[in-house]
Parts: sequence; structure tokens; C-alpha cells
Amino acid sequence: MKEQYFLQRVRAKTPLVHCITNIVVANFQANGLLALGASPVMADAVEEAAEIAAAANCTVLNIGTLNKETIEAMIIAGKSANEHNVPVVLDPVGAGATQFRKATVLRILEEVKISLIRCNAGELATIAGVKWHARGVDAGEGEMDLQKMAMETAKRFNCIVAVTGVTDIVSDGIEVKEISGGHRLMSKITGSGCLLSAIVGAYLSVCSGENFAATYEALSFYKKAGERAAEKSEQPGHFAAYILDELHREW
Repeated sequence: MKEQYFLQRVRAKTPLVHCITNIVVANFQANGLLALGASPVMADAVEEAAEIAAAANCTVLNIGTLNKETIEAMIIAGKSANEHNVPVVLDPVGAGATQFRKATVLRILEEVKISLIRCNAGELATIAGVKWHARGVDAGEGEMDLQKMAMETAKRFNCIVAVTGVTDIVSDGIEVKEISGGHRLMSKITGSGCLLSAIVGAYLSVCSGENFAATYEALSFYKKAGERAAEKSEQPGHFAAYILDELHREW
């Protein structure tokens, strides 16, 4: 595999990645960041959100398990990160599943300058206002030109959009690239996408403005880690552990 430039920078700098995330994935996300070489802080209290975000190298906002307090913490953390020129990643988990989730995502996008939206096709459709059949937090079903919509959404919010699935799509509103690979078991373990959002956040924190290149490398790296984990086991429990091992290994 070609040289992992941004991965080596993550491991050299050990960036602090602030995650306001969901209760289902917090442990897996934190362990994945540690395995990668970053330093996680899983802080969602309103009272400290601004201070933590200011001290961190990246903030990741994940709406997987929402309540009013965490929403306020996300807005506070996002604004603080903006004030301190810290990248903010939005993971709009299940954005189209309920009106509450959709309204939350749109509010965050309105009030916080987002550096990266990391989503699946259904979540992108919700943000873009495209008709889609949502199915909980899964991608669901519908018809959409993903490349075109990723590019238009990136332009609209002046950010990077990464749409992940069997084939990943990355756009900065001007350029668009696809990434193939990975393994089917990556969709069979809880939190694989949420962890990816945090990993991309770690990459963005050390990329010196090369957001598109860093995102592309992070997604490519993660798909390759999934492929290598599957070579060791195709059982979901072992696969999840091997993903962590692959994030930690020397590439």
C-alpha cells in the first residue's frame, strides 16, 4: 500500500479528538482512535463543551442517540471549535428517520461551520432534500445521483462530503472521487461508520488545510483495514477486534 502520509502525521502528533457521540458506539470509537494513534475525549456535558472543544484538535458531532442536552452541547462545542479554527465533523446518523433528527442536523448545519459531513446515502438525501425511504439509521432506499448530490451538498455548505457505502464518494464541491474496497462485515458491526467519522476527524486535525486529500486517504485506509481484518476472521465479534488491530498496525 502506498505511503500513509496523514496517518503518520496523526501518529506523530497524537491529536486530541473531541467526540460528542452516541451511547452505542462511544467505547468502540474511543478504542479505535487510540489504536490509530489519536487521543479521544468523550465529553458531552453542556457545562464543559466549549472548553473541551477549544482545547481539542478536532470535534466530532454524532447524532446517534439524541436528547435536548446533547444537542445544545453539540451547538456549543461546534461554535467554540469554529472560534478556535478547529475542524468539525458532522455524522448525521439516521437523519431521515425522524423529524427530530432531521431538524437537529439542519440546525447544526445552520449554526456551526462544518468541515466534513460523513454520511450514508440516505442521510445525504435528507440533507439535500431528496425523497428517500428511510429505514432507521440504515441507508434505506431511493434513487439519486450520489456523485452529483455529494458535490452540490459540498458546495452548499462549503465543506467536504464523504458518502460511505459499498463504494465511497468524496467531494469538495469541485472534485469528486470514488473509493472501492472494504468488506461486507463492516456493515455488520455497530459503530463502524461512527468510528470512521472520528478517524477522518483525526486526519483533518493534522492535514494543514488539505481536507480533501486527508479525507480520501482516511477512507481508503479504513477500507483496507476492513479487508485485512476479514482475512483473519469473518465472524462479526472477532472482526470488530481485528479492525482495531489493523488500525494500530504499522502500514
